Amino acid sequence: MSYSQFTTIGKVKEAFNLTVVEGIRFLPEIEPIAPSTALQTMLETNLPWAIATSTEKARSEAIINPVLLEVRRILNQQISVFSGEEFNVDVAVGLTGVCDFIISRSPEQLDVEAPVIVMVEAKKGDLKVGLGQCIAEMVAAQRFNEAKGRSISVIYGCVSSGTAWRFLKLEGQIVAIDLTDYPLPPVDKILGFLVWMMREN
Repeated sequence: MSYSQFTTIGKVKEAFNLTVVEGIRFLPEIEPIAPSTALQTMLETNLPWAIATSTEKARSEAIINPVLLEVRRILNQQISVFSGEEFNVDVAVGLTGVCDFIISRSPEQLDVEAPVIVMVEAKKGDLKVGLGQCIAEMVAAQRFNEAKGRSISVIYGCVSSGTAWRFLKLEGQIVAIDLTDYPLPPVDKILGFLVWMMREN
């Protein structure tokens, strides 16, 4: 059993007694953040290749990871970004396995430290396919923070193909899913959302 078993929203709702609210925009109207020249150049180079290759790995490495590392740079390395990290929180209920991306408020990069704020699940195509797994990872983050004595009120999630980003929010037992798929490019709005999430809690 692992995060990947949660192939539908229904499975994760039933497993963790969650209520799902669809179509709620919880992201504020925020000022977009202009990318560094380095990120802009990297995306201009990487996007055509990642789109042509069209694998989750290519999109993760060439688009998603550089964007998350840019958020880390903007926040002066006061957060940590983990890629392809094992996150074994509760094996008995399937909250175990490898997560595509984990973002923590801790600057420590050698090990995942609480509080974990954002979970990002990479998909090459249909974002809906990744929602159940992302929600399970968000529940794991919530429980991880509680176990470490670093509970926070909201855990954010994102399912992304690199060129489309869909955001989720877990607050208590309620999951809100914004059904807008935010495009990249431009990267400015995505950076603004992610930085806001890290500062919000």
